[in-house]
Amino acid sequence: MKLIFLHGKPASGKLTVARALLGRVPGRLFDNHAAIDFARTLFEFGAPGFWELVHEVRLAALAAAVRQSVPLVVATFCYAEPDDRVALEQFEATVQPGGALLPVFLHCDAAETARRVGNPDRVARRKISSMQGLDAFCAGYNLTPVPRDDCLMLDTAALPAEAAAQTILRHFGLDGADG
Repeated sequence: MKLIFLHGKPASGKLTVARALLGRVPGRLFDNHAAIDFARTLFEFGAPGFWELVHEVRLAALAAAVRQSVPLVVATFCYAEPDDRVALEQFEATVQPGGALLPVFLHCDAAETARRVGNPDRVARRKISSMQGLDAFCAGYNLTPVPRDDCLMLDTAALPAEAAAQTILRHFGLDGADG
C-alpha cells in the first residue's frame, strides 16, 4: 500500500488537496479527523486516554487497509516534531513491507491561513476555526515537515489544490499507468 501522508498546520489545505488527489487517482481518504471524531464519542477532547485512542484507531485503520490490499490511502495529519516521530515510524512500519509512506508537507502564509481558518466547513467539522485557536494550538507544537529527505513541500497559497495534486502524483511517480 502507498500512503500519501499530507501534513501541515491546521488550515494548510490538507483535506482539500487530499480530495483533489482522489479526484485524479483511485484511492481512499483517511482524514485525520475521522479518528478524532471517533475518540470524541467516548472522551472529551484531550481527556486522559483520548490521544491514545486516536493513535490506536489510526494504526488499526492503516493495518486493515494493508490486510485488504487497498493500493492507495491519502491521509491527513498535523505532524509535530518530536512528539509524533514514533507515530510516523509506526505508520511506516504498518504499510511495509511492500508499501511506502510518501510524505508531503503543505504550508501557506499567515494571510491565507487567516482567510481559510474560519471556513464554515471547518466550523461544522469542529476543527480549529479561529486565529486565536490556531495560534494557541501552534504555540504548543513544533509543526514541521517530517524529517525525511523525500518529503515534498508545497505552498498551497501559491498552488491551487488541483495543481498540488498533479505535482504530488508526478513527484512520487503515481501519475502514470502503473501508478
